[in-house]
Amino acid sequence: MPPNATEGSAKPFSTNNEELTTATTTTTSSKKEQVLKLKPNEVCIDGSVYDIYSFDHPGGDSLYIFGGNDVSIQYKMIHPYHTKRHLQKMKFLRQFSNPPKSDYLFGTAFEMELKREVLKVVPPGSEFGTNGYLVRACLYIVLFGILQYRWVIYGTSYTMAAALGVSMALIGLNVQHDANHGAASRRVWINDLFGFGADAIGGSKWLWIIKHWTHHAFTNHEEKDPDGFAAEPMILFNDYDNKQKRRQAHHSFQAMYLVLVLSLYWITSVLNITQVWDLQDRGATAVGVQLRHNKWLSHKTTYAVTLRLLHLLLTIVLPLYYNPSHQTLCHIYCMGVAGSLALGCLFTLSHNFQSAERHPTGQCWYTAQVETSCTYGGWISGYLTGGLNYQIEHHLFPRMCSAWYPTISPIVRRICKKHGVKYTYYPWLHQNMASTLSYTHSIGNGSLHHQILHHNPYKGET
Repeated sequence: MPPNATEGSAKPFSTNNEELTTATTTTTSSKKEQVLKLKPNEVCIDGSVYDIYSFDHPGGDSLYIFGGNDVSIQYKMIHPYHTKRHLQKMKFLRQFSNPPKSDYLFGTAFEMELKREVLKVVPPGSEFGTNGYLVRACLYIVLFGILQYRWVIYGTSYTMAAALGVSMALIGLNVQHDANHGAASRRVWINDLFGFGADAIGGSKWLWIIKHWTHHAFTNHEEKDPDGFAAEPMILFNDYDNKQKRRQAHHSFQAMYLVLVLSLYWITSVLNITQVWDLQDRGATAVGVQLRHNKWLSHKTTYAVTLRLLHLLLTIVLPLYYNPSHQTLCHIYCMGVAGSLALGCLFTLSHNFQSAERHPTGQCWYTAQVETSCTYGGWISGYLTGGLNYQIEHHLFPRMCSAWYPTISPIVRRICKKHGVKYTYYPWLHQNMASTLSYTHSIGNGSLHHQILHHNPYKGET
């Protein structure tokens, strides 16, 4: 909710007689669950309940996705420069007398200096997409459109499969990612339009927002980060106790088949129509995000299913219709593998590497974001990944366009060094990948990753 938010009377759905939903959070100290009863039009921020339908949000209506939930951390994550007065733009409903304790600390010296110094370079209101970013994003959109057209009209081939798969990854990295963070442009319609890039490559913008924003808020949190167990039971990324039932014999070999599992991401995801049928992301709901009674979200299911069917028509059905052969099936499979690896490998290595902080609770949220993430490469990697190689910078300022990350990176590194916060940097991508494979192996065989650091030549610079 930016500083220029204005009050209004946007109430898209009546909720007077809605069944109560619940938002469950857990205290760090006692692990005792406390349940906050919230309606779908309500959000809880630091124990105060507000009506999110009470004003027109200048960033768009995507915030309605999280109605019925405690969004204290998400709010602070997306609005780093807000004060309590900004919350007055929403209608205050009530105050919980004994709200659950937050998993993280805010207002630390590290956070304040970090925001103050970055603010000098990227003032509020200028953190959106630069002209260079918009040109680059449009070029990737045009490239994807041309390749998709040729895929359908002129037929498939292994070369086209690789090209189309990589172009899909470029859309995921450079277009939809910034847009669905609300960072591509200050204009809501541009973010909404670019955000549908997720659907164009076989995903769903609404499912992505639900799961990815939750991941950002609780990065590497063993109980609340849905990405931490998204690959289970095939792959373990959390360092579970050796007695945990989640740990199986095959996990000792997971580093050997990690790439194989990642290569299947597109084909297993795109054929799963049920995940867009109700837009109830299973990972997010498993960690306590309440979506069941969200009427705003349920009204989007028709669009989500239609877009998924359109993607299947263009990438699978029409190519097979024009050339029904085993070779076409092989081309489609290779296209999915190319896109899956280009996306999956880059996202996997961001938070799974030797010395990565796991289950970071009870500390400064900004410190946790730095120490659960890593950065690799430089400007060239940034052009190819939409700046997401600067994963630390992205997790510190997720509402900032990725085009700014190379600019603020030296500032972030300097302040981390001053405050003793571990900033992990890999000069080259292959070094980060080596560290990720080493980490995956140590997690799989049950050994503590900090005990075998000396086996990995690429620990990352700090």
